[in-house]
Amino acid sequence: MVLHRSKGGLVLVLALLSAPAWAVGKCERLVATGSPDAPPYSWQDPEDPKHLIGANVDLLRQVAGSLGLKVEVLHAGKREQALEEVRSGRMDLLLDTPMQVAQLTALDYIHPALQLNEYLVWTRHDSPLEFSGPADLARYRGSLSEKARLTPAFDAFAKAQLQLEPAQNLTQAFQKLVLGQVDYALAGRYAGMAMAQSLGVGDDLVGRGLPVDRPGLYLAVSHNSACNDSWLRGQLAQKLTELPISGATEAVLQRNVERWKAQMQPVAR
Repeated sequence: MVLHRSKGGLVLVLALLSAPAWAVGKCERLVATGSPDAPPYSWQDPEDPKHLIGANVDLLRQVAGSLGLKVEVLHAGKREQALEEVRSGRMDLLLDTPMQVAQLTALDYIHPALQLNEYLVWTRHDSPLEFSGPADLARYRGSLSEKARLTPAFDAFAKAQLQLEPAQNLTQAFQKLVLGQVDYALAGRYAGMAMAQSLGVGDDLVGRGLPVDRPGLYLAVSHNSACNDSWLRGQLAQKLTELPISGATEAVLQRNVERWKAQMQPVAR
Protein backbone atom coordinates (compact mmCIF):
# COMPACT_ATOMS: atom_id res chain seq x y z
CA MET A 1 0.00 0.00 0.00
CA VAL A 2 1.37 3.45 -0.96
CA LEU A 3 0.31 6.72 0.76
CA HIS A 4 0.15 10.02 -1.20
CA ARG A 5 -0.56 13.40 0.46
CA SER A 6 -2.78 15.94 -1.33
CA LYS A 7 -4.74 19.08 -0.39
CA GLY A 8 -7.75 16.97 0.41
CA GLY A 9 -5.83 14.86 2.87
CA LEU A 10 -4.37 11.43 2.46
CA VAL A 11 -5.22 9.48 -0.67
CA LEU A 12 -4.71 5.76 -0.49
CA VAL A 13 -3.33 4.17 -3.60
CA LEU A 14 -3.40 0.40 -3.58
CA ALA A 15 -0.58 -1.31 -5.39
CA LEU A 16 -2.40 -4.36 -6.74
CA LEU A 17 -0.61 -7.60 -7.14
CA SER A 18 -1.13 -9.46 -10.38
CA ALA A 19 -4.03 -11.91 -10.10
CA PRO A 20 -2.07 -15.09 -10.81
CA ALA A 21 0.63 -14.25 -8.30
CA TRP A 22 -1.96 -13.42 -5.66
CA ALA A 23 -3.95 -16.58 -6.26
CA VAL A 24 -1.03 -18.98 -6.31
CA GLY A 25 0.28 -17.36 -3.14
CA LYS A 26 -2.95 -18.27 -1.38
CA CYS A 27 -3.50 -21.76 -2.72
CA GLU A 28 -0.93 -23.67 -4.73
CA ARG A 29 -2.49 -27.13 -4.50
CA LEU A 30 -6.00 -28.50 -4.98
CA VAL A 31 -7.22 -31.85 -3.71
CA ALA A 32 -10.11 -33.24 -5.75
CA THR A 33 -12.23 -36.36 -5.82
CA GLY A 34 -15.15 -37.78 -7.74
CA SER A 35 -17.03 -40.92 -8.68
CA PRO A 36 -14.90 -44.07 -8.61
CA ASP A 37 -17.20 -45.87 -11.07
CA ALA A 38 -18.09 -43.47 -13.90
CA PRO A 39 -15.81 -44.29 -16.84
CA PRO A 40 -14.69 -42.77 -19.15
CA TYR A 41 -15.11 -39.63 -17.00
CA SER A 42 -13.65 -40.90 -13.71
CA TRP A 43 -12.86 -44.24 -12.16
CA GLN A 44 -10.51 -45.81 -9.65
CA ASP A 45 -7.04 -46.43 -11.01
CA PRO A 46 -6.48 -50.23 -10.88
CA GLU A 47 -2.72 -49.68 -10.73
CA ASP A 48 -2.92 -46.99 -8.03
CA PRO A 49 -6.17 -47.48 -6.08
CA LYS A 50 -5.67 -44.35 -3.96
CA HIS A 51 -6.21 -42.17 -7.02
CA LEU A 52 -8.80 -41.63 -9.76
CA ILE A 53 -8.18 -41.52 -13.49
CA GLY A 54 -10.35 -40.58 -16.45
CA ALA A 55 -11.28 -37.80 -18.85
CA ASN A 56 -12.43 -35.40 -16.14
CA VAL A 57 -9.24 -36.00 -14.19
CA ASP A 58 -7.12 -35.22 -17.24
CA LEU A 59 -9.11 -32.08 -18.06
CA LEU A 60 -8.89 -30.83 -14.48
CA ARG A 61 -5.13 -31.33 -14.50
CA GLN A 62 -4.91 -29.39 -17.76
CA VAL A 63 -7.00 -26.52 -16.43
CA ALA A 64 -5.22 -26.38 -13.08
CA GLY A 65 -1.81 -26.55 -14.75
CA SER A 66 -2.65 -23.55 -16.94
CA LEU A 67 -3.40 -21.61 -13.73
CA GLY A 68 -0.14 -22.62 -12.07
CA LEU A 69 -1.90 -24.94 -9.62
CA LYS A 70 -1.01 -28.49 -8.68
CA VAL A 71 -3.88 -30.94 -8.33
CA GLU A 72 -4.18 -34.39 -6.77
CA VAL A 73 -7.28 -36.48 -7.50
CA LEU A 74 -7.88 -38.99 -4.72
CA HIS A 75 -10.26 -41.92 -4.38
CA ALA A 76 -12.53 -41.05 -1.45
CA GLY A 77 -14.98 -43.94 -1.64
CA LYS A 78 -18.40 -44.12 -3.24
CA ARG A 79 -20.13 -41.02 -4.62
CA GLU A 80 -21.83 -40.09 -1.36
CA GLN A 81 -18.55 -40.45 0.53
CA ALA A 82 -16.76 -38.31 -2.04
CA LEU A 83 -19.47 -35.66 -1.74
CA GLU A 84 -19.11 -35.59 2.04
CA GLU A 85 -15.32 -35.23 1.84
CA VAL A 86 -15.79 -32.10 -0.27
CA ARG A 87 -18.74 -30.70 1.68
CA SER A 88 -16.64 -30.89 4.86
CA GLY A 89 -13.70 -29.12 3.22
CA ARG A 90 -11.35 -32.05 3.74
CA MET A 91 -11.06 -32.01 -0.04
CA ASP A 92 -11.41 -28.91 -2.22
CA LEU A 93 -13.56 -29.94 -5.14
CA LEU A 94 -15.65 -32.55 -6.94
CA LEU A 95 -14.85 -33.10 -10.59
CA ASP A 96 -17.96 -34.84 -11.93
CA THR A 97 -21.03 -33.87 -9.97
CA PRO A 98 -24.48 -33.19 -11.42
CA MET A 99 -26.21 -29.96 -10.46
CA GLN A 100 -28.12 -30.52 -7.21
CA VAL A 101 -30.13 -27.67 -5.72
CA ALA A 102 -29.82 -29.19 -2.25
CA GLN A 103 -26.02 -28.84 -2.42
CA LEU A 104 -25.93 -25.12 -3.25
CA THR A 105 -25.49 -24.31 0.44
CA ALA A 106 -22.26 -26.31 0.50
CA LEU A 107 -20.83 -26.16 -3.03
CA ASP A 108 -20.10 -23.56 -5.70
CA TYR A 109 -20.80 -25.10 -9.11
CA ILE A 110 -18.51 -23.81 -11.83
CA HIS A 111 -20.21 -23.01 -15.14
CA PRO A 112 -20.15 -24.22 -17.84
CA ALA A 113 -20.24 -27.95 -17.12
CA LEU A 114 -16.97 -29.80 -17.56
CA GLN A 115 -18.83 -32.42 -19.62
CA LEU A 116 -22.33 -33.06 -20.98
CA ASN A 117 -23.02 -36.78 -20.63
CA GLU A 118 -25.28 -37.61 -23.57
CA TYR A 119 -27.57 -40.56 -22.82
CA LEU A 120 -28.53 -42.55 -25.93
CA VAL A 121 -31.03 -45.32 -26.56
CA TRP A 122 -28.92 -48.43 -27.27
CA THR A 123 -30.52 -51.33 -29.14
CA ARG A 124 -29.48 -54.43 -31.04
CA HIS A 125 -28.73 -53.77 -34.71
CA ASP A 126 -31.66 -55.93 -35.79
CA SER A 127 -34.11 -54.34 -33.35
CA PRO A 128 -37.55 -53.36 -34.70
CA LEU A 129 -37.78 -50.64 -32.05
CA GLU A 130 -39.14 -47.42 -33.54
CA PHE A 131 -37.67 -44.34 -31.91
CA SER A 132 -38.02 -40.69 -32.73
CA GLY A 133 -38.23 -39.33 -29.18
CA PRO A 134 -38.44 -40.40 -25.51
CA ALA A 135 -42.21 -40.87 -25.59
CA ASP A 136 -41.79 -43.73 -28.10
CA LEU A 137 -39.97 -45.77 -25.47
CA ALA A 138 -43.12 -46.23 -23.36
CA ARG A 139 -44.10 -49.23 -25.51
CA TYR A 140 -40.86 -51.10 -24.86
CA ARG A 141 -38.93 -52.63 -22.00
CA GLY A 142 -35.62 -51.04 -21.17
CA SER A 143 -32.74 -51.25 -18.72
CA LEU A 144 -30.78 -48.61 -16.84
CA SER A 145 -27.78 -48.90 -14.57
CA GLU A 146 -28.46 -48.00 -10.95
CA LYS A 147 -25.34 -45.82 -11.15
CA ALA A 148 -26.74 -43.64 -13.94
CA ARG A 149 -27.19 -39.95 -13.12
CA LEU A 150 -29.98 -38.33 -15.11
CA THR A 151 -31.36 -34.81 -15.00
CA PRO A 152 -34.25 -34.43 -12.51
CA ALA A 153 -36.71 -33.76 -15.35
CA PHE A 154 -35.83 -36.87 -17.36
CA ASP A 155 -35.56 -39.01 -14.23
CA ALA A 156 -39.13 -38.04 -13.29
CA PHE A 157 -40.32 -38.76 -16.84
CA ALA A 158 -38.61 -42.16 -16.86
CA LYS A 159 -40.12 -43.22 -13.54
CA ALA A 160 -43.60 -42.15 -14.60
CA GLN A 161 -43.66 -43.23 -18.25
CA LEU A 162 -41.02 -45.86 -19.00
CA GLN A 163 -40.64 -49.55 -18.21
CA LEU A 164 -37.06 -49.59 -17.00
CA GLU A 165 -35.53 -52.60 -15.30
CA PRO A 166 -32.72 -51.60 -12.94
CA ALA A 167 -29.29 -53.12 -13.51
CA GLN A 168 -26.47 -53.20 -10.98
CA ASN A 169 -24.15 -51.58 -13.52
CA LEU A 170 -23.77 -50.84 -17.21
CA THR A 171 -22.29 -54.27 -17.89
CA GLN A 172 -25.45 -55.96 -16.64
CA ALA A 173 -27.71 -53.53 -18.52
CA PHE A 174 -25.95 -54.33 -21.81
CA GLN A 175 -25.95 -58.05 -21.10
CA LYS A 176 -29.74 -57.91 -20.67
CA LEU A 177 -29.95 -56.16 -24.02
CA VAL A 178 -27.72 -58.65 -25.83
CA LEU A 179 -29.69 -61.58 -24.40
CA GLY A 180 -32.99 -60.07 -25.54
CA GLN A 181 -34.31 -59.63 -22.01
CA VAL A 182 -34.98 -55.94 -22.76
CA ASP A 183 -35.57 -53.99 -25.96
CA TYR A 184 -33.14 -51.17 -25.19
CA ALA A 185 -30.71 -49.80 -22.64
CA LEU A 186 -30.10 -46.18 -21.72
CA ALA A 187 -26.40 -45.36 -21.49
CA GLY A 188 -23.99 -42.52 -22.09
CA ARG A 189 -22.61 -42.17 -25.61
CA TYR A 190 -19.00 -42.83 -24.69
CA ALA A 191 -19.60 -45.26 -21.84
CA GLY A 192 -21.95 -47.27 -24.06
CA MET A 193 -19.45 -47.29 -26.92
CA ALA A 194 -16.62 -48.53 -24.72
CA MET A 195 -18.78 -51.10 -22.92
CA ALA A 196 -20.13 -52.60 -26.16
CA GLN A 197 -16.63 -53.00 -27.57
CA SER A 198 -15.22 -54.31 -24.29
CA LEU A 199 -17.92 -56.99 -24.17
CA GLY A 200 -17.19 -57.95 -27.76
CA VAL A 201 -20.60 -56.80 -29.04
CA GLY A 202 -19.55 -53.57 -30.74
CA ASP A 203 -21.00 -54.78 -34.05
CA ASP A 204 -24.23 -55.98 -32.45
CA LEU A 205 -25.36 -52.83 -30.61
CA VAL A 206 -26.01 -49.29 -31.80
CA GLY A 207 -26.77 -45.97 -30.12
CA ARG A 208 -29.93 -44.60 -31.71
CA GLY A 209 -30.87 -41.06 -32.69
CA LEU A 210 -30.47 -37.91 -30.65
CA PRO A 211 -29.70 -37.97 -26.92
CA VAL A 212 -32.71 -38.44 -24.64
CA ASP A 213 -30.91 -36.66 -21.80
CA ARG A 214 -27.79 -34.51 -21.40
CA PRO A 215 -26.92 -34.15 -17.71
CA GLY A 216 -23.99 -31.86 -17.00
CA LEU A 217 -20.99 -33.01 -15.00
CA TYR A 218 -19.66 -30.01 -13.09
CA LEU A 219 -16.62 -28.97 -11.12
CA ALA A 220 -17.86 -27.93 -7.69
CA VAL A 221 -15.74 -26.15 -5.08
CA SER A 222 -16.48 -26.61 -1.39
CA HIS A 223 -17.59 -23.57 0.61
CA ASN A 224 -15.26 -24.90 3.31
CA SER A 225 -12.21 -25.09 1.06
CA ALA A 226 -9.41 -22.65 1.87
CA CYS A 227 -8.86 -22.42 -1.90
CA ASN A 228 -12.39 -21.18 -2.65
CA ASP A 229 -12.18 -17.55 -3.72
CA SER A 230 -13.51 -15.38 -6.53
CA TRP A 231 -10.24 -15.55 -8.49
CA LEU A 232 -10.22 -19.34 -8.58
CA ARG A 233 -13.90 -19.62 -9.49
CA GLY A 234 -13.57 -17.01 -12.23
CA GLN A 235 -10.43 -18.56 -13.72
CA LEU A 236 -11.95 -22.05 -13.68
CA ALA A 237 -15.07 -20.75 -15.45
CA GLN A 238 -12.96 -19.05 -18.11
CA LYS A 239 -10.85 -22.14 -18.74
CA LEU A 240 -13.93 -24.39 -18.94
CA THR A 241 -15.45 -22.04 -21.51
CA GLU A 242 -12.30 -22.31 -23.61
CA LEU A 243 -12.04 -26.13 -23.51
CA PRO A 244 -14.65 -27.00 -26.19
CA ILE A 245 -13.23 -24.35 -28.52
CA SER A 246 -9.77 -25.88 -28.29
CA GLY A 247 -11.04 -29.37 -29.11
CA ALA A 248 -9.34 -30.74 -26.00
CA THR A 249 -12.50 -32.24 -24.51
CA GLU A 250 -13.20 -34.58 -27.41
CA ALA A 251 -9.59 -35.73 -27.69
CA VAL A 252 -9.35 -36.45 -23.96
CA LEU A 253 -12.66 -38.35 -24.00
CA GLN A 254 -11.58 -40.57 -26.87
CA ARG A 255 -8.25 -41.30 -25.21
CA ASN A 256 -9.95 -42.37 -21.99
CA VAL A 257 -12.54 -44.49 -23.83
CA GLU A 258 -9.61 -46.45 -25.27
CA ARG A 259 -7.94 -46.54 -21.86
CA TRP A 260 -11.01 -48.02 -20.21
CA LYS A 261 -11.57 -50.50 -23.05
CA ALA A 262 -8.02 -51.76 -22.61
CA GLN A 263 -8.57 -52.26 -18.88
CA MET A 264 -11.86 -54.06 -19.50
CA GLN A 265 -10.42 -56.61 -21.94
CA PRO A 266 -9.89 -59.34 -19.30
CA VAL A 267 -13.60 -59.10 -18.41
CA ALA A 268 -14.61 -59.70 -22.01
CA ARG A 269 -12.61 -62.94 -22.40
